[in-house]
Amino acid sequence: MWPFTYFLQPVPPPPPPAEFDRPWRTVNWNEPVQNLLRKVDDFQPGDSEVDTLRILLHGPVGAGKSSFINSVDTALQGHITTRVPTDARIEKGFTLECKTYKLKKVTTGFYPFTFTDTMGIQATEGIQTDDIIKILHGHMRNDYVFNPVKPITKEDSKYNRHCSLKDRIHCLVSVFPANQISSIPEDVIRKMREIREKARDMGIPQAIIMTKVDETCPLVKENLEKIYTSKKIKEKVQECSVTLGITESCIYPVKNYHEEDATVPKIDILILKALINIVNFAIDYVEDHK
Repeated sequence: MWPFTYFLQPVPPPPPPAEFDRPWRTVNWNEPVQNLLRKVDDFQPGDSEVDTLRILLHGPVGAGKSSFINSVDTALQGHITTRVPTDARIEKGFTLECKTYKLKKVTTGFYPFTFTDTMGIQATEGIQTDDIIKILHGHMRNDYVFNPVKPITKEDSKYNRHCSLKDRIHCLVSVFPANQISSIPEDVIRKMREIREKARDMGIPQAIIMTKVDETCPLVKENLEKIYTSKKIKEKVQECSVTLGITESCIYPVKNYHEEDATVPKIDILILKALINIVNFAIDYVEDHK
């Protein structure tokens, strides 16, 4: 009688852990949102000639630029707002104007910073690189409607010929969707690098808002507090840094409001901490150039 021989399949190794033992960036999730709101309320532009800090958002179509402005406004107001038009479809850009948004305080008046929303950058269509460079200098007036074929010229009625420090952009913010970084066309990345290099030559500080973290990492989708222990989010931050050349410390992963019907403290904390850093960058720029 022949002995039975058992052929055992090798046991596959366990999958690597999806999160770090310790967070790679510290957040106090128990901090009252009111503490962060007080910091925003205390902002001053840093120069008497500059009454408003100008923050420019740019990025590929569907990155969440307009949604980020709505999310900031939501965190500041304490209720869901939709002042900036958005579209769930991402095939084409929904924003067609160079529109600047002032954000109201809950009490009275406006915050001393604005967000300028722009049409999404595309490989062949969309906003022209020269248009964004003109916005950086302060040449583009509010409500300019982008022409994907013809960049704005000095003869245009929306062209501001006489620019000063108060007209310029004081911080350039690139918006990247975390779940699509590797699939963004190289031509779009090239245009964004050109814009970044021009901003660098002007001394304008830069940051990245990395959106859609909940669509990128299941851990974060289940619990937003995992955002800074998630290895996937850390990898995406590193990929953002390499792609655009901005240091990781200036990259802020956030979750925009898009399905909630009320404010969520964890979302507000990430949004407001990113906002505070960006506004501080703009203040430093104004103080250095006044």
